[in-house]
Amino acid sequence: MSVLAEGSARRIWALIYRHLALYRRSWPRLVELAYWPILQMAIWGFVSEFMVRASGWAAAATGVLIGAVLLWEVCLRSQMGFAISFLEEVWSRNLGNLFVSPIRPWELVAGLVGMSVLRMAAGIIPAALLAWALYAFAITAIGPALVPFFALLMVMGWAVALAVTAMVLRHGAGAEALAWSVLFGLAPLSAVFYPVSVLPGWLQPVALAIPATHVFEGMRAALLEGRLDTFHLAAAAVLDLVWLGAAAWLFAWVFGIARRKGLLLSVGE
Repeated sequence: MSVLAEGSARRIWALIYRHLALYRRSWPRLVELAYWPILQMAIWGFVSEFMVRASGWAAAATGVLIGAVLLWEVCLRSQMGFAISFLEEVWSRNLGNLFVSPIRPWELVAGLVGMSVLRMAAGIIPAALLAWALYAFAITAIGPALVPFFALLMVMGWAVALAVTAMVLRHGAGAEALAWSVLFGLAPLSAVFYPVSVLPGWLQPVALAIPATHVFEGMRAALLEGRLDTFHLAAAAVLDLVWLGAAAWLFAWVFGIARRKGLLLSVGE
């Protein structure tokens, strides 16, 4: 490993460790990581159990709702893990300190991605175990597409979080609410709990421009038909690249503006 790469790796690890240290002596923070995924799994799992007992169709589709909840939490927790880790730097007024050090913008992003993965795993693993214990649903039932689905949803979460981060850099505290609201706003169009065909015709092209939509269409094909839908898998991958590229360009552009205008020292006010 070159000296330059080794220096970058150390700085990225330092960013990750800075956030891990917050959790080491704060059990409420640790509980919060798993609280919402477990709560969602409990609610939707019992709804699914009721539907299975009340409807023959639901019995044939058992696990689809639970699988959708778990996969949506992957996307949501990835986005929240990235965005909230950044907001913690804003709330502690640490951005100015970070960028008088040798840390580069891409290293900050890499550190936030690392924290996103850790926070997502801390929330999803307990929820997946609960689904198995209470509802006899194993997430591995999705089959060989499970790992690509996880990866594709995480990348979409990072793309949304990167765009939210750019907005916070540019507009300060007024944009912080986006960290909680953007993905919830996309959920009705992402075909999480129902197929795209349920949506009005004029909304379907909008839904199909969202990477998560193709993941959930592929999930239903895997669970209901036992097949790997390569079209939706490929479409989600291409859209993820487009979304991530657009978010990265937006972040780089806004970061340049923030640096020129001195916003890194005043963001959050």
